[in-house]
Amino acid sequence: MALNFTQEISDIGPMAYPLKMVSREMVEHMLGWNIPEEHQDLVHEHWRNFPSVSKYWHYCLALIYAMLMVTSLVGNGIVIWIFGTSKSLRSASNMFVINLAIFDLMMMLEMPLLIINSFYQRLVGYQLGCDIYAVLGSLSGIGGAITNAVIAFDRYKTISCPLDGRINKVQASLLIAFTWFWALPFTILPAFRIWGRYVPEGFLTTCSFDYFTDDQDTKVFVACIFVWSYCIPMTLICYFYSQLFGAVRLHERMLQEQAKKMNVKSLAANKEDASRSVEIRIAKVAFTIFFLFVCAWTPYAFVTMTGAFGDRNLLTPIATMVPAVCCKVVSCIDPWVYAINHPRYRAELTKRLPWLGVRESDPDAVSTTTSVGTAQSQATAEA
Repeated sequence: MALNFTQEISDIGPMAYPLKMVSREMVEHMLGWNIPEEHQDLVHEHWRNFPSVSKYWHYCLALIYAMLMVTSLVGNGIVIWIFGTSKSLRSASNMFVINLAIFDLMMMLEMPLLIINSFYQRLVGYQLGCDIYAVLGSLSGIGGAITNAVIAFDRYKTISCPLDGRINKVQASLLIAFTWFWALPFTILPAFRIWGRYVPEGFLTTCSFDYFTDDQDTKVFVACIFVWSYCIPMTLICYFYSQLFGAVRLHERMLQEQAKKMNVKSLAANKEDASRSVEIRIAKVAFTIFFLFVCAWTPYAFVTMTGAFGDRNLLTPIATMVPAVCCKVVSCIDPWVYAINHPRYRAELTKRLPWLGVRESDPDAVSTTTSVGTAQSQATAEA
Protein backbone atom coordinates (compact mmCIF):
# COMPACT_ATOMS: atom_id res chain seq x y z
CA MET A 1 0.00 0.00 0.00
CA ALA A 2 2.77 2.44 0.89
CA LEU A 3 4.60 1.80 -2.37
CA ASN A 4 1.44 2.46 -4.40
CA PHE A 5 0.82 5.63 -2.41
CA THR A 6 4.32 6.86 -3.26
CA GLN A 7 3.77 6.11 -6.94
CA GLU A 8 0.50 8.03 -6.94
CA ILE A 9 2.20 11.05 -5.33
CA SER A 10 4.92 11.02 -7.97
CA ASP A 11 2.25 11.60 -10.62
CA ILE A 12 0.92 14.78 -8.94
CA GLY A 13 3.88 17.01 -9.73
CA PRO A 14 6.80 18.92 -8.13
CA MET A 15 4.65 20.33 -5.31
CA ALA A 16 4.30 16.80 -3.92
CA TYR A 17 8.09 16.34 -3.51
CA PRO A 18 8.24 16.83 0.32
CA LEU A 19 5.31 14.46 0.86
CA LYS A 20 6.92 11.97 -1.48
CA MET A 21 10.13 12.04 0.55
CA VAL A 22 8.24 11.53 3.83
CA SER A 23 6.35 8.56 2.41
CA ARG A 24 9.53 6.94 1.09
CA GLU A 25 11.26 7.44 4.45
CA MET A 26 8.36 5.75 6.23
CA VAL A 27 8.49 2.79 3.84
CA GLU A 28 12.22 2.39 4.21
CA HIS A 29 12.03 2.32 8.00
CA MET A 30 9.35 -0.35 8.35
CA LEU A 31 10.03 -4.08 8.37
CA GLY A 32 10.23 -5.51 4.88
CA TRP A 33 11.33 -2.29 3.17
CA ASN A 34 14.48 -3.91 1.74
CA ILE A 35 12.71 -6.89 0.16
CA PRO A 36 12.16 -6.49 -3.61
CA GLU A 37 8.65 -5.81 -4.78
CA GLU A 38 8.33 -9.18 -6.55
CA HIS A 39 8.93 -10.92 -3.20
CA GLN A 40 6.80 -8.63 -1.03
CA ASP A 41 4.09 -11.30 -0.77
CA LEU A 42 6.44 -13.18 1.59
CA VAL A 43 5.95 -10.55 4.30
CA HIS A 44 2.67 -10.62 6.21
CA GLU A 45 1.02 -7.25 6.85
CA HIS A 46 1.44 -7.76 10.60
CA TRP A 47 5.20 -7.23 10.35
CA ARG A 48 4.82 -4.04 8.31
CA ASN A 49 3.42 -2.34 11.40
CA PHE A 50 6.83 -2.43 13.12
CA PRO A 51 9.92 -0.30 12.49
CA SER A 52 12.80 -2.08 10.80
CA VAL A 53 15.28 -3.64 13.20
CA SER A 54 18.61 -1.90 13.70
CA LYS A 55 21.55 -3.53 11.98
CA TYR A 56 23.19 -3.90 15.39
CA TRP A 57 20.37 -6.19 16.51
CA HIS A 58 21.03 -8.29 13.42
CA TYR A 59 24.77 -8.40 14.11
CA CYS A 60 24.20 -9.29 17.77
CA LEU A 61 21.88 -12.13 16.75
CA ALA A 62 24.46 -13.34 14.21
CA LEU A 63 27.12 -13.40 16.93
CA ILE A 64 24.86 -15.39 19.28
CA TYR A 65 24.08 -17.89 16.53
CA ALA A 66 27.76 -18.22 15.61
CA MET A 67 28.58 -19.21 19.21
CA LEU A 68 25.62 -21.60 19.33
CA MET A 69 26.66 -23.16 16.03
CA VAL A 70 30.16 -23.96 17.32
CA THR A 71 28.77 -25.27 20.63
CA SER A 72 26.23 -27.49 18.88
CA LEU A 73 28.71 -28.81 16.33
CA VAL A 74 31.28 -29.72 18.98
CA GLY A 75 28.82 -31.07 21.57
CA ASN A 76 26.57 -33.11 19.27
CA GLY A 77 29.54 -34.22 17.18
CA ILE A 78 31.24 -35.66 20.27
CA VAL A 79 27.98 -37.36 21.33
CA ILE A 80 27.62 -39.08 17.94
CA TRP A 81 31.31 -40.05 17.91
CA ILE A 82 31.40 -41.39 21.49
CA PHE A 83 28.05 -43.18 21.46
CA GLY A 84 28.62 -44.55 17.97
CA THR A 85 32.09 -45.99 18.53
CA SER A 86 32.25 -46.97 22.23
CA LYS A 87 31.61 -50.63 23.00
CA SER A 88 30.20 -49.81 26.44
CA LEU A 89 27.67 -47.43 24.88
CA ARG A 90 26.72 -49.55 21.87
CA SER A 91 23.24 -50.42 23.10
CA ALA A 92 19.75 -50.15 21.65
CA SER A 93 18.81 -47.44 24.14
CA ASN A 94 21.74 -45.25 23.13
CA MET A 95 20.68 -45.42 19.48
CA PHE A 96 17.97 -42.96 20.50
CA VAL A 97 20.62 -40.65 21.96
CA ILE A 98 22.44 -40.64 18.62
CA ASN A 99 19.16 -39.97 16.82
CA LEU A 100 18.44 -36.97 19.05
CA ALA A 101 21.95 -35.63 18.43
CA ILE A 102 21.39 -35.93 14.66
CA PHE A 103 18.18 -33.92 14.94
CA ASP A 104 20.03 -31.32 17.02
CA LEU A 105 22.79 -31.12 14.40
CA MET A 106 20.14 -30.64 11.74
CA MET A 107 18.83 -27.65 13.68
CA MET A 108 22.40 -26.38 13.79
CA LEU A 109 22.38 -26.26 9.97
CA GLU A 110 19.89 -23.39 10.21
CA MET A 111 22.43 -21.21 11.98
CA PRO A 112 24.77 -20.44 9.04
CA LEU A 113 21.71 -19.40 7.03
CA LEU A 114 20.58 -17.00 9.75
CA ILE A 115 24.09 -15.56 10.11
CA ILE A 116 24.15 -14.78 6.37
CA ASN A 117 20.62 -13.37 6.51
CA SER A 118 21.56 -11.18 9.46
CA PHE A 119 24.40 -9.51 7.57
CA TYR A 120 22.13 -8.90 4.58
CA GLN A 121 19.30 -7.90 7.00
CA ARG A 122 16.86 -9.88 4.88
CA LEU A 123 16.24 -13.42 3.62
CA VAL A 124 18.84 -14.58 1.15
CA GLY A 125 17.17 -16.70 -1.51
CA TYR A 126 13.73 -15.34 -0.65
CA GLN A 127 11.12 -18.14 -0.94
CA LEU A 128 13.65 -20.90 -1.60
CA GLY A 129 15.89 -19.73 1.24
CA CYS A 130 12.86 -19.49 3.51
CA ASP A 131 11.74 -23.03 2.62
CA ILE A 132 15.19 -24.52 3.25
CA TYR A 133 15.49 -22.78 6.62
CA ALA A 134 11.99 -23.79 7.73
CA VAL A 135 12.30 -27.41 6.54
CA LEU A 136 15.44 -27.85 8.66
CA GLY A 137 13.70 -26.30 11.66
CA SER A 138 10.50 -28.29 11.25
CA LEU A 139 12.19 -31.65 10.70
CA SER A 140 14.59 -31.20 13.62
CA GLY A 141 12.01 -29.71 15.98
CA ILE A 142 9.22 -32.26 15.43
CA GLY A 143 11.73 -35.11 15.20
CA GLY A 144 13.44 -34.05 18.42
CA ALA A 145 10.09 -33.85 20.21
CA ILE A 146 8.97 -37.35 19.29
CA THR A 147 12.49 -38.71 19.96
CA ASN A 148 12.20 -37.39 23.53
CA ALA A 149 8.95 -39.35 23.81
CA VAL A 150 10.65 -42.51 22.51
CA ILE A 151 13.51 -42.04 25.00
CA ALA A 152 10.96 -41.71 27.82
CA PHE A 153 9.29 -44.94 26.65
CA ASP A 154 12.65 -46.72 26.53
CA ARG A 155 13.61 -45.55 30.04
CA TYR A 156 10.23 -46.69 31.37
CA LYS A 157 10.57 -50.15 29.78
CA THR A 158 14.20 -50.58 30.86
CA ILE A 159 13.72 -49.62 34.51
CA SER A 160 10.24 -50.97 35.20
CA CYS A 161 10.93 -54.33 33.47
CA PRO A 162 14.74 -54.78 33.63
CA LEU A 163 14.69 -58.47 32.63
CA ASP A 164 12.26 -58.66 29.71
CA GLY A 165 11.45 -55.02 29.01
CA ARG A 166 14.63 -53.91 27.26
CA ILE A 167 14.29 -52.82 23.65
CA ASN A 168 16.54 -54.68 21.20
CA LYS A 169 18.38 -53.07 18.30
CA VAL A 170 15.82 -54.11 15.69
CA GLN A 171 13.01 -52.55 17.71
CA ALA A 172 15.15 -49.45 18.28
CA SER A 173 15.78 -49.12 14.54
CA LEU A 174 12.04 -49.31 13.86
CA LEU A 175 11.32 -46.67 16.50
CA ILE A 176 14.00 -44.38 15.03
CA ALA A 177 12.44 -44.78 11.57
CA PHE A 178 9.11 -43.95 13.19
CA THR A 179 10.49 -40.64 14.54
CA TRP A 180 11.57 -39.58 11.03
CA PHE A 181 8.23 -40.54 9.49
CA TRP A 182 6.47 -38.67 12.31
CA ALA A 183 8.36 -35.49 11.45
CA LEU A 184 7.79 -35.68 7.68
CA PRO A 185 4.08 -34.78 7.15
CA PHE A 186 4.11 -31.29 8.69
CA THR A 187 7.50 -30.65 7.10
CA ILE A 188 6.58 -31.63 3.54
CA LEU A 189 3.03 -30.25 3.38
CA PRO A 190 3.97 -26.56 3.88
CA ALA A 191 7.10 -26.91 1.73
CA PHE A 192 5.03 -27.95 -1.30
CA ARG A 193 2.10 -25.62 -0.47
CA ILE A 194 -0.19 -28.62 -0.08
CA TRP A 195 -1.34 -27.41 3.31
CA GLY A 196 0.09 -24.32 4.93
CA ARG A 197 3.26 -22.56 3.81
CA TYR A 198 6.56 -21.24 5.13
CA VAL A 199 6.95 -17.48 5.63
CA PRO A 200 9.44 -15.09 7.31
CA GLU A 201 8.90 -14.11 10.94
CA GLY A 202 10.43 -11.90 13.63
CA PHE A 203 13.31 -9.92 12.14
CA LEU A 204 12.37 -11.40 8.74
CA THR A 205 15.64 -13.31 8.71
CA THR A 206 14.11 -16.58 9.99
CA CYS A 207 11.20 -18.64 8.69
CA SER A 208 8.49 -20.85 10.11
CA PHE A 209 5.05 -22.04 9.06
CA ASP A 210 2.41 -19.39 8.48
CA TYR A 211 0.35 -18.73 11.61
CA PHE A 212 -0.86 -15.22 10.71
CA THR A 213 -3.01 -15.62 7.59
CA ASP A 214 -6.58 -15.07 8.77
CA ASP A 215 -8.47 -17.92 7.12
CA GLN A 216 -9.99 -21.19 8.31
CA ASP A 217 -7.47 -23.35 6.47
CA THR A 218 -4.49 -21.74 8.25
CA LYS A 219 -6.16 -21.92 11.66
CA VAL A 220 -6.90 -25.64 11.25
CA PHE A 221 -3.31 -26.23 10.09
CA VAL A 222 -1.87 -24.43 13.13
CA ALA A 223 -4.15 -26.35 15.49
CA CYS A 224 -3.18 -29.68 13.91
CA ILE A 225 0.57 -29.05 13.96
CA PHE A 226 0.27 -27.86 17.57
CA VAL A 227 -1.36 -31.15 18.57
CA TRP A 228 0.91 -33.29 16.38
CA SER A 229 4.29 -31.78 17.24
CA TYR A 230 3.71 -30.55 20.81
CA CYS A 231 0.67 -32.00 22.60
CA ILE A 232 1.07 -35.66 21.60
CA PRO A 233 4.83 -35.90 22.37
CA MET A 234 4.29 -33.98 25.61
CA THR A 235 1.47 -36.29 26.69
CA LEU A 236 3.51 -39.40 25.91
CA ILE A 237 6.55 -38.07 27.76
CA CYS A 238 4.54 -37.13 30.86
CA TYR A 239 2.80 -40.52 30.89
CA PHE A 240 5.95 -42.62 30.57
CA TYR A 241 7.93 -40.63 33.12
CA SER A 242 5.07 -40.75 35.61
CA GLN A 243 4.91 -44.54 35.16
CA LEU A 244 8.70 -44.75 35.49
CA PHE A 245 8.80 -42.82 38.76
CA GLY A 246 5.96 -44.96 40.07
CA ALA A 247 7.89 -48.13 39.23
CA VAL A 248 11.06 -46.80 40.91
CA ARG A 249 9.16 -45.92 44.10
CA LEU A 250 7.53 -49.35 44.15
CA HIS A 251 10.89 -51.08 43.69
CA GLU A 252 12.50 -49.07 46.51
CA ARG A 253 9.59 -49.83 48.82
CA MET A 254 9.91 -53.55 48.07
CA LEU A 255 13.67 -53.42 48.79
CA GLN A 256 13.07 -51.68 52.10
CA GLU A 257 10.45 -54.23 53.17
CA GLN A 258 12.69 -57.14 52.16
CA ALA A 259 15.62 -55.58 54.04
CA LYS A 260 13.51 -55.32 57.19
CA LYS A 261 12.55 -58.99 56.94
CA MET A 262 16.22 -59.96 56.57
CA ASN A 263 17.25 -57.57 59.37
CA VAL A 264 19.77 -55.70 57.15
CA LYS A 265 20.07 -52.02 56.31
CA SER A 266 20.04 -52.33 52.53
CA LEU A 267 19.84 -54.82 49.69
CA ALA A 268 21.46 -52.49 47.18
CA ALA A 269 25.01 -53.80 47.51
CA ASN A 270 24.90 -56.17 44.52
CA LYS A 271 25.59 -55.88 40.83
CA GLU A 272 21.94 -55.88 39.73
CA ASP A 273 20.96 -52.98 41.94
CA ALA A 274 24.17 -51.08 41.14
CA SER A 275 23.32 -51.47 37.46
CA ARG A 276 19.79 -50.32 38.18
CA SER A 277 21.22 -47.24 39.90
CA VAL A 278 23.12 -46.41 36.71
CA GLU A 279 19.92 -46.80 34.68
CA ILE A 280 18.11 -44.43 37.05
CA ARG A 281 20.89 -41.86 36.62
CA ILE A 282 20.47 -42.17 32.86
CA ALA A 283 16.72 -41.68 33.30
CA LYS A 284 17.45 -38.47 35.21
CA VAL A 285 19.49 -37.30 32.22
CA ALA A 286 16.59 -38.04 29.90
CA PHE A 287 14.17 -36.23 32.19
CA THR A 288 16.49 -33.19 32.29
CA ILE A 289 16.52 -33.09 28.50
CA PHE A 290 12.72 -33.34 28.51
CA PHE A 291 12.57 -30.39 30.91
CA LEU A 292 14.78 -28.41 28.53
CA PHE A 293 12.50 -29.42 25.66
CA VAL A 294 9.51 -28.00 27.54
CA CYS A 295 11.37 -24.75 28.26
CA ALA A 296 12.38 -24.43 24.61
CA TRP A 297 9.20 -25.26 22.75
CA THR A 298 6.45 -24.05 25.08
CA PRO A 299 7.19 -20.35 24.31
CA TYR A 300 7.20 -21.12 20.58
CA ALA A 301 3.91 -23.00 20.89
CA PHE A 302 2.49 -19.96 22.68
CA VAL A 303 3.66 -17.66 19.86
CA THR A 304 2.08 -19.77 17.11
CA MET A 305 -1.22 -20.25 18.91
CA THR A 306 -1.38 -16.55 19.75
CA GLY A 307 -0.71 -15.66 16.12
CA ALA A 308 -3.54 -17.90 14.93
CA PHE A 309 -6.13 -17.46 17.68
CA GLY A 310 -5.02 -14.76 20.14
CA ASP A 311 -4.01 -11.13 20.44
CA ARG A 312 -1.45 -10.57 17.69
CA ASN A 313 -0.38 -7.24 19.16
CA LEU A 314 1.65 -9.26 21.68
CA LEU A 315 3.81 -10.65 18.89
CA THR A 316 6.47 -8.05 18.25
CA PRO A 317 9.59 -8.98 16.21
CA ILE A 318 11.70 -9.37 19.36
CA ALA A 319 8.98 -11.36 21.16
CA THR A 320 8.91 -13.89 18.32
CA MET A 321 12.70 -14.13 18.01
CA VAL A 322 13.28 -15.03 21.67
CA PRO A 323 11.50 -18.45 21.47
CA ALA A 324 13.38 -19.22 18.24
CA VAL A 325 16.70 -18.57 19.98
CA CYS A 326 15.61 -20.71 22.96
CA CYS A 327 15.05 -23.69 20.66
CA LYS A 328 18.57 -23.35 19.27
CA VAL A 329 20.06 -22.98 22.75
CA VAL A 330 18.46 -26.23 23.95
CA SER A 331 19.75 -28.15 20.91
CA CYS A 332 23.23 -27.04 22.00
CA ILE A 333 22.72 -27.85 25.70
CA ASP A 334 21.48 -31.44 25.17
CA PRO A 335 24.91 -33.04 24.53
CA TRP A 336 26.49 -31.25 27.49
CA VAL A 337 23.74 -32.57 29.77
CA TYR A 338 24.93 -36.05 28.84
CA ALA A 339 28.51 -34.99 29.54
CA ILE A 340 27.53 -33.83 33.02
CA ASN A 341 25.24 -36.68 34.09
CA HIS A 342 25.56 -39.82 31.95
CA PRO A 343 27.98 -42.11 33.88
CA ARG A 344 29.17 -44.29 30.99
CA TYR A 345 29.47 -41.32 28.64
CA ARG A 346 31.51 -39.47 31.26
CA ALA A 347 33.76 -42.53 31.62
CA GLU A 348 34.38 -42.56 27.86
CA LEU A 349 35.11 -38.83 27.86
CA THR A 350 37.62 -39.42 30.66
CA LYS A 351 39.43 -42.02 28.56
CA ARG A 352 39.23 -40.36 25.13
CA LEU A 353 39.21 -36.64 25.85
CA PRO A 354 41.03 -36.16 29.16
CA TRP A 355 41.69 -32.50 28.32
CA LEU A 356 37.99 -31.79 28.92
CA GLY A 357 38.64 -32.32 32.63
CA VAL A 358 35.86 -34.90 33.08
CA ARG A 359 36.59 -37.44 35.81
CA GLU A 360 34.45 -40.59 35.99
CA SER A 361 35.30 -44.22 36.77
CA ASP A 362 33.78 -46.96 34.62
CA PRO A 363 30.35 -47.86 36.14
CA ASP A 364 30.63 -51.46 34.95
CA ALA A 365 34.04 -51.84 36.63
CA VAL A 366 32.66 -50.31 39.84
CA SER A 367 29.67 -52.67 39.75
CA THR A 368 31.93 -55.70 39.27
CA THR A 369 34.25 -54.59 42.07
CA THR A 370 31.30 -54.05 44.40
CA SER A 371 29.87 -57.46 43.56
CA VAL A 372 33.22 -59.22 44.13
CA GLY A 373 33.77 -57.35 47.38
CA THR A 374 30.32 -58.32 48.63
CA ALA A 375 30.89 -61.97 47.72
CA GLN A 376 34.23 -61.99 49.53
CA SER A 377 32.66 -60.44 52.62
CA GLN A 378 29.92 -63.06 52.64
CA ALA A 379 32.45 -65.85 52.24
CA THR A 380 34.51 -64.47 55.12
CA ALA A 381 31.43 -64.21 57.31
CA GLU A 382 30.43 -67.81 56.51
CA ALA A 383 33.97 -69.00 57.28
